[in-house]
Amino acid sequence: MEVSAHGLPEWLLPVARLAETIEPRQLSRFLPPPQGGGRPSAVLVLFGEGADGPELLLMERSGSLRSHAGQPSFPGGALDPEDGDPDEEGPLRAALREAEEETGLDPSGVQVFAVLPRLYIPVSGFVVTPVLGWWRRPSPVGAVDPAETARVFTVPVADLTDPANRATTVHPSGHRGPAFLVGSALVWGFTAGVIDRILHFAGWERPWDRAKHVSLDWRA
Repeated sequence: MEVSAHGLPEWLLPVARLAETIEPRQLSRFLPPPQGGGRPSAVLVLFGEGADGPELLLMERSGSLRSHAGQPSFPGGALDPEDGDPDEEGPLRAALREAEEETGLDPSGVQVFAVLPRLYIPVSGFVVTPVLGWWRRPSPVGAVDPAETARVFTVPVADLTDPANRATTVHPSGHRGPAFLVGSALVWGFTAGVIDRILHFAGWERPWDRAKHVSLDWRA
């Protein structure tokens, strides 16, 4: 499976460049166990061009799921045997397959242009490879299986970089991390962490108030 940054729009080049040099610890302090272990998985970080400019595809997980219920996230999930070797093209195939299964997108319209270092989600034991894609030929998307996906939506990058939409939240474990109040959703946890680091290292981040806190039950 080809990974190529050829023909990307100019605005997306900073993301392609950061992927070439970024170190795992620049992305997260949660890294895969050194002795191995963890369940190999992948997510698709898909950038597109919408009515409001550059945007990112997200989905909201069903509230009935066993792990990360109700959380906004990137499309993705665990590798299946048919995806292939986790150390080779397996994560790329898994990211596209899961995105198709969850959102209905046509993977043939996605150009994979980079892969970020593997990260770890301690609460679920997933070792996650973020696969970066350019939605070269957009296709209709929506929640394919309501038991898995509550909704699928896109968020303008301009909304993600708007300081008014940024805050810090506290996970039940006590870990503090970035959050985004966008698209009538609170994006937090692993997904928000990856978005935060992409914005920072791509040079898109705008100064925001890190003392502003939002509760995970912010709708209450």
